[in-house]
Amino acid sequence: MKPDNRNLILAIALSMVVLFGWQMFVIKPQLEQEAAQQELLAEQAKAEAALQASQQADSDTPSVAQTNGSNVAINNGAVSGGISDAMPQDTAPRILIDAPLITGSISVMGARIDDVVLTDYKETQDPGSENITFLHKASSSQPFFVEFGWSSSDAKQPMPRADTLWQANKDVLSPGAPVTLRWDNGQGLTFIRQISINDDYLISYDDSVQSTLDATITLYPYGLVRRHGTPQTSGIYILHEGPLGVFDETLQEEDYSDLRDAEQGKIAVTPSEAGGWIGLTDKYWLAALLPDQNTRYDFSFQSLAGSGERYQVDYIDSNGLVLAPNTSVSAKGRVFAGAKIVKLLDQYREDLGIPNFDLAIDFGWFYFLTKPFFYAINWLNELLGNFGLATLAFTVVVKVVFFPLANKSYQSMGKMRLLAPKIQQLRERFGDDKMQLNKEMMALYKAEKVNPAAGCLPVLLQIPVFFALYKVLFVTIEMRHAPFFGWITDLSAPDPTSIFNVFGLLPFSVDFLPPFLQLGAWPIMMGVSMFLQMRLNPAPPDPIQAKVFQLMPIFFTFLLATFPAGLVIYWTWNNLLSMGQQWYIMRRVAKS
Repeated sequence: MKPDNRNLILAIALSMVVLFGWQMFVIKPQLEQEAAQQELLAEQAKAEAALQASQQADSDTPSVAQTNGSNVAINNGAVSGGISDAMPQDTAPRILIDAPLITGSISVMGARIDDVVLTDYKETQDPGSENITFLHKASSSQPFFVEFGWSSSDAKQPMPRADTLWQANKDVLSPGAPVTLRWDNGQGLTFIRQISINDDYLISYDDSVQSTLDATITLYPYGLVRRHGTPQTSGIYILHEGPLGVFDETLQEEDYSDLRDAEQGKIAVTPSEAGGWIGLTDKYWLAALLPDQNTRYDFSFQSLAGSGERYQVDYIDSNGLVLAPNTSVSAKGRVFAGAKIVKLLDQYREDLGIPNFDLAIDFGWFYFLTKPFFYAINWLNELLGNFGLATLAFTVVVKVVFFPLANKSYQSMGKMRLLAPKIQQLRERFGDDKMQLNKEMMALYKAEKVNPAAGCLPVLLQIPVFFALYKVLFVTIEMRHAPFFGWITDLSAPDPTSIFNVFGLLPFSVDFLPPFLQLGAWPIMMGVSMFLQMRLNPAPPDPIQAKVFQLMPIFFTFLLATFPAGLVIYWTWNNLLSMGQQWYIMRRVAKS
């Protein structure tokens, strides 16, 4: 064996050892540690909630220390009162939410939106699985809620707080049947709030304040989304989960760790233009504040001080509303709390003028490809009734679009295959004189009008298409739990079978293995198709490159074992189509 070949094989073997070792001894322990930390945090949060509830039971009114009015404030410090930080024990009546896609409730104490269940989505594909509970009550282990309110320039004027008991005109909120809440502060101000909900995930509020005061005051409407505890995220760099917003039509994303590391735990945003939105996003779910787009606001991302990890995104009217004696002022806004459905976000962006609201879905760098790809596949799904079949049909469309370019590439590869004997003669003739060998080979390519790099072109063209399709399958909720046929019940998840238990025929699990070792049926089929396709290609002129190319199907088989099944199916089908096209063109070149 030549030294170069021996070194190549040794390098590949060492790389595989490092890859497997890294997965087994670094990645796997990290995942286990993160899971243990998440479980510990949940237990701590539950204990803190119980302690807080018992403390609040001894006092009907939160103390000044419990009510932090500085969470949202005008920069000049003129605002007092403000956002309540207390979590009082909530035993008040609740307003039931009865909408097509949402159930839950709103407490008349604090008028918080803190109980939202998404009726169209379940935790798992198990028929008995529970629906997704998105927003959580203050009494839960990890509260997650939305709150709207007012701050005042007069510190003596009571503002609505977490323990404020509103009077409701009805106990059910449903589309076309809004609920009106009312609270009198006893010192000349009456707060009226009308809450309405549409058929989707949009909850609107229409606030007004009536004054019988003798003096003029300034009120500052605000909104916030607050989450207790750091949620478990996918941990993949291509997907953002956490705080985000659009200001001056520019997307800004922050990680939970960014807020913890920020100065005083706060990242303030002061847009130059009116409008914008801010929220907290998970992979598939979004809680976003959508204030009146004709008013300018100050926004902020925060990690709140105190026990436990708490995060908040909020906005407040930059200029405030002047409330003269015996008059009223009003403020409007909306909150989106639900599934990130592409068409729905696009609809709100257009109908409500919410800038770049579709960017709540992380379409990534290839946005200009990813979103059109989604709409194309979604349309094919409506036509064929299956996202897997839609993906296969979309692959055919992509092949047709690139057909002229691929034809030229395959023709060049066919000519390269015919030149293989001549290239071998040059190798034997010039031996170790690589400079002269390369010179003669270039002269041969020029004389035969062959481009040796043309064979790489189809692969290069597939890279952005592959990545954009990966994003479609990974981030869009429409692909979540979308079945194909047979054992593939979720195109957005990896192939659930494994070669190590004969694809489920043997009665034991292989979950103890790293994900990339759990080779399913589709990744293996993809690897075989890739191997067969490369057999049709002419061997690279460099022997080392040829050996590397021979190992590529094995490498990609292990790599794609962790990818969504829909992407592996696409790659396999694409290989088969390419093989047919390549075989036909090369056969035609050989006859010419």
